[in-house]
This record gives sequence, C-alpha cells and structure tokens, in this order.
Amino acid sequence: MQGKMLLTGGTGMVGRNILAHPAASDWEVLAPSSRELDLMDAARVRAYIEEHKPDLVIHAAGRVGGIQANMANPVAFLETNTAMGRNIVMGAWSGGVRKLVNLASTCMYPRAAENPLREEMILSGPLEPTNEGYALAKIMTMRLCEYIRREDPQAQYKTLIPCNLYGLHDTFDPKASHLLPAVIHKLHVARETGLEEVESGAMARPGGSSCSRAIWRMPCCGRHGTSRRCLIR
Repeated sequence: MQGKMLLTGGTGMVGRNILAHPAASDWEVLAPSSRELDLMDAARVRAYIEEHKPDLVIHAAGRVGGIQANMANPVAFLETNTAMGRNIVMGAWSGGVRKLVNLASTCMYPRAAENPLREEMILSGPLEPTNEGYALAKIMTMRLCEYIRREDPQAQYKTLIPCNLYGLHDTFDPKASHLLPAVIHKLHVARETGLEEVESGAMARPGGSSCSRAIWRMPCCGRHGTSRRCLIR
C-alpha cells in the first residue's frame, strides 16, 4: 500500500473516476460524503485530518455547474468554493500532510487568452464574467498551494488545471450541466419530441477518465506517477 489518501468530492464525476482507476487500489482511501465531513466547517476539516492522518489529499470537491447556474448564483459559487479550498488546504498543511493535489479549472484563464493556454497567463487579464466567482475561488486555492510551497519546500501541494470535462457519472440536468452533457440531453429531447434542430454551443472536451489518469500520473501520487509534464488531450 502507498499509504492513506483523503479524497474530497468522491461522489462527483471526477471523484468517482479517480476511485475507479486501478491506481486507487494501491491506497487506503478515505472518501467521506458531505454529511460525514462538511468542508465548509474549518474546525471539522482540521479535526478529521488530524484524526485520520492521510499521506495524500486530492481535492476534487466543489460547487460546480454550467453557465446558467454560475450566472444565477455567483455569491454561492465564490463563497462555497473559496471556503472549501481554504479549509482543506490549510487543514492538510496544519495537519502535516506532505502531498496534496488540488483540482482547478480553465475558467481561471483570462477570457481573451489565446491558445495554447499557458499557466503564466493566469491573472494577466479579465476573467469570463459568467463564471468569475467560481474562477476567483479556484485561483485563490491555487495561489494558496503555491504560497505554501514557497514557505515549506517539502510540501508537494500541486494544482492540476483540467479543461471542461464530460463522461461517466456526469450531470445531465440542463440547468446545472456543462456543454457535452447538455448537448446530449438536448439531442435526446429532440429525438423524443421530433425536433429537427438543436442549439449546441461549443466544442467537446476530455472526459473524466482522462482527468483521473492525469491525476494518478502526478509524481506525488506514488508508483504510477511520472516526472514528465502531463497533458490531457
């Protein structure tokens, strides 16, 4: 066994794909539900980490949703994701956890950023306004990990920035889903109702299983890790 791993967001799309990957069998996995561990409660998070003493934390939890949900609830997306990120990262650091993987989002990049995206572009221009709150929360958590590494070089606190994902265990509710599941839902409705045209939106993105493979290839995740830069295509 590689050790003990704490996974937040274990019931979400990315979390469930992480748990389904063969590399997860190398770890004693802790994947508490929100009822078991409220990530909004800093004291409970800190106490949980001190009690269980994980060797690795993968932070995949968060309040997520599509454009409509972000536009309707900007306060909740900013406040909830900021609190979760702060509580799990600071709880891990104060609890002596040496390895942490933080999952972020490409919405952190400026709205007008040119492809290919590069990490140095972050905070170089205005964000996409429709999901700015979510993006700011993700930037804060990423920066917190960077600052911890600066103060504590032994802390392997890394941030992975996948683009919009789709795949197994996705959400198909058009009010909360991302592009691909929303398109699939629209096509299903069109087929059932006889519509001849469907408004889509944009292009496809990598799946949740691709993201889970990238996470397990990170050096801090044990024998499956690699020192090479990992791209999700």
